[in-house]
Amino acid sequence: MKTIILDTSAVIIGAVSKLLEEEDLDYPEIIVPEAVVCELEHQANANRREGINGLNELQHLQDLQYEGELAISFKGRRPTNYDIKYAKSGEIDALIRDLARSEFGTLLTNDKVQAETAKAQGIPVYYYKQEYVEKELSIAKFFDETTMSVHLKENVVPMAKKGKPGHIDFVRLSDEAYNHVKLQEIIDEIIDKARSDAKTYMESVKEGSIVVQSREYRISIARPPFSEAIEITAVRPVANIDLDEYRLSSKLMDRINNNAEGILISGSPGAGKSTFVQAIAKYYSGELNKIVKTMESPRDLQLPDEITQYAPLEGSMENTADVLLLVRPDYTIYDELRKNHDFNIFADMRLAGVGMIGVVHATRPIDAIQRIASRVELGVIPSIVDTSIYIENGEVKSVYETKMTVKVPSGMKEADLARPVIEVRDFETGELKNEIYTYGEQTIVMDLDLVNNPSNSNSKSSVDIIAEKEILRQIKRILPKKAKVDVEVVSPERANIYIPDDLVPKVIGKNGKRIAEIEEKIGISLGVEVIEDKYKRDPFEIDITHTKKQLILELGRENGRSNFDILIGGEYLLTATTSKKGEIRIKNGIELSDFIIEAIEMGLEISAVKK
Repeated sequence: MKTIILDTSAVIIGAVSKLLEEEDLDYPEIIVPEAVVCELEHQANANRREGINGLNELQHLQDLQYEGELAISFKGRRPTNYDIKYAKSGEIDALIRDLARSEFGTLLTNDKVQAETAKAQGIPVYYYKQEYVEKELSIAKFFDETTMSVHLKENVVPMAKKGKPGHIDFVRLSDEAYNHVKLQEIIDEIIDKARSDAKTYMESVKEGSIVVQSREYRISIARPPFSEAIEITAVRPVANIDLDEYRLSSKLMDRINNNAEGILISGSPGAGKSTFVQAIAKYYSGELNKIVKTMESPRDLQLPDEITQYAPLEGSMENTADVLLLVRPDYTIYDELRKNHDFNIFADMRLAGVGMIGVVHATRPIDAIQRIASRVELGVIPSIVDTSIYIENGEVKSVYETKMTVKVPSGMKEADLARPVIEVRDFETGELKNEIYTYGEQTIVMDLDLVNNPSNSNSKSSVDIIAEKEILRQIKRILPKKAKVDVEVVSPERANIYIPDDLVPKVIGKNGKRIAEIEEKIGISLGVEVIEDKYKRDPFEIDITHTKKQLILELGRENGRSNFDILIGGEYLLTATTSKKGEIRIKNGIELSDFIIEAIEMGLEISAVKK
């Protein structure tokens, strides 16, 4: 092996330096293809450690040549744009093999496919297999049985979250801050392990960001230009418990065993969702002998070998779903549902007959159902989600079930307002918690506590507020953009529309046809009144204080947190909400404040009407 041609993989791992230590090579001639230099330069420019390591190795070989250990030269052509574009198809590797053939040398590589291809072409090849010595990541030293996550950042002392869901402390791990060099060494160690350890893999590699799953550790790496400094965050589950340790009711266990096919597991970050998902997955697989698969990005759930964990296939969960529909599992865990396509895939697989368990970030029990309700047709919600389990502080706090019915939504009274309604009930007590229905073009998720127990007996009900917004939306469609419009629900059966006198015929339409169409669509009787008449009813004069920075319209503390129409000389000016003190503040120097000051100077009355 007198003449050695290096490929990129051999340079990166320092194969020549290692061979000189391991074997007696008599002043070998080392040829480095220009294609290898180009690839290393590209990787170094992208701030990838492999490129920097490779360039350092070439510099080391130059030092060895100076010491008389070897001869090194650079030959071959640099790759074209075409070669770079199709590098993954083997174009650059082909350039390296062509040089090895023309130089009658031995190709040195750490790439198994490159070695086998060279052999097939009759090129002498030396496959340098780097022996992997399994060792634990240095970041693992920061973890004990109570550590949930470790946070390392450049020029900051190491920190960790310790405890269990609901009882978490953020603690210092050392008094010594980690510098750039130290964190880069940790990153190099993690990346090296991903190349050699079958249980460590890159989940995501983007400019400035790397996500690695190494056995039980999920490691997120951020560095410039994505972040202003290097940051490493490692997360590990702190608990691995069985489902029976949650002490679920016999009624819920019966549901899980026999009826639950579309399950949403929700909670805030760190609440214990993943731990519960792992428990229920092991229960389905081990106790009920069900075929269970997962869809994860990254794959960080700690599950037995019987459960296969799938990542996005070719970067797409849609492709993963297509494969799973052919595999036909009994249950699929989707961790986690965030974007529209996640919810659509979950719904498609559930409607295809696959039992689905989805993980959703939520701060209230209803939030998980509400997020999917805005993305699918209302009528299929019970077929997609039949059980919603809310986790808080590592415990099951609430369990909801969904059912479809046809009725008049709570808070409405007209019989002809009956429509399909999704009832969300507390699974254990049967108490109605929420209703989901369409009103006009809106999908309404109504909290029954607000309907039955309004916080202020003098305030409008939630149903009235929704009705006013929908009526306003319909009316504004047929009027000029800047037209003054107001809506007021006066009873469950009737609402008044207030518009300028010249626009009344446009809203009513020929023979009342247009207003009748709106009434039919909204499901409530409508009256049309002139907006100026409304302002003549109960206006009251307001005091105004002029400071250096603003105008303060004082409506009285008793009118705090209320909506008012402000009038000048009985003419509408603006609608605003008062502060807690009953004030409306308008910045000096804008057109609105100038208009009010001019009105004061002219002696015009400035008054308000409560909406």
